[in-house]
Amino acid sequence: FMKRVGGLKHQVQIGSARRAGGMSAAQQLEAIRKMVLDQQRREAESFKKSIQPELAKNGIELLAWRELSSGERATATKYFRQNVFPVLTPLAVDPGLPFPFISSLSVSFGVTLRHPDRDEKLFARIKVPKIFPQWILLKSDKLVEKSGSSRFVSLLDVIRFNLKDLFPDMEILDVMPFRITRNAEVEREEEEAEDLLEMIAEELKQRRFGEVVRLEHGPDPDPWMLRFLTDELELTEDDVYELQGPLDYTELKPLLDLPLPALKYEPWTPLVPPRLMDERSNIFDLIREEDLLVHHPYESFGASVERFIRHAIDDPSTLAVKMTLYRTGDDSPFIPLLIRAAEQGKQVVVLVELKARFDEARNIHWAQELENAGVHVVYGVVGLKTHAKTALVIRQEAHGVQCYVHLG
Repeated sequence: FMKRVGGLKHQVQIGSARRAGGMSAAQQLEAIRKMVLDQQRREAESFKKSIQPELAKNGIELLAWRELSSGERATATKYFRQNVFPVLTPLAVDPGLPFPFISSLSVSFGVTLRHPDRDEKLFARIKVPKIFPQWILLKSDKLVEKSGSSRFVSLLDVIRFNLKDLFPDMEILDVMPFRITRNAEVEREEEEAEDLLEMIAEELKQRRFGEVVRLEHGPDPDPWMLRFLTDELELTEDDVYELQGPLDYTELKPLLDLPLPALKYEPWTPLVPPRLMDERSNIFDLIREEDLLVHHPYESFGASVERFIRHAIDDPSTLAVKMTLYRTGDDSPFIPLLIRAAEQGKQVVVLVELKARFDEARNIHWAQELENAGVHVVYGVVGLKTHAKTALVIRQEAHGVQCYVHLG
């Protein structure tokens, strides 16, 4: 949605006659909606009928507010008032307060309110903070603790059923969780850009305010609130999706950290290729004997590619190292290695692909870090996106200058 749907909606708006696979942009949007609705239905069905019951059988209960004991509700309410309540900022909409900016993929509550002495309805939005666990572990029930099971309640429910604390003098008519998706596709004119890095940095700022392309909400919405939201967000009915399951399934990821190894796959330990088993061997000697083919992730990246680069950096015979970087995670071993090589006086050239989708900010950061260390950085190729993982090591050897290449 953040990329393809935004582009298709733009084609419809400008009346583009472009067709992909024999389908117009409008037909593609219709097909996408049909497919996504089916996917979301199957997701919710799997979650409610398979995943939740199986988790419960194994001592992990994901509970709705109505399923909590009175003691658990008291615990959840205490947690809300001590931790969550001070962070929340309800924003009401009226003639003096315009509709608030809503960031892409952030989960919010829409609340329909009314003052007891007035007839008109008001809309308020509350952003659900990401700084707290989205599933809160309850420990108030001694019987539960003895049984060895873990009972969780959603942060959404904890907020929802304590909204009176936020609107003490108002009638709460309806509450609806929702989130929006913004278009992340920003038109760029690379050929006309004087500085590609500045252009990408500016694009990141624009992306935050991209047009809304989708509204997802919980079941049984208040028609007045839904109409209000679609009007304010300038959406049509086809842009609205009603979900019967969680708005964001990634909020379940912390459950993976529970100490339940029997419910998880055994961690995979990559194999070390036979020719690389001896860590004392010179990797350049091995490559001169015969090319190496390594199959990731089944064979070790650290024992092959990382070892190749590390050996090159530490080898006084290395004259230069040249690499491409597409996505650079915070734990990338290559950034500190390349900086170290530059500090040693080696010639280091790195092509950092600034246009790696949704990793642009991280790549800009690392590109600047490399430049500050004396690395010669190239910001991709105008009009193209560099996905290839390549490295070139140039060494001074007895018989002359020799090149070694990694291509992935």
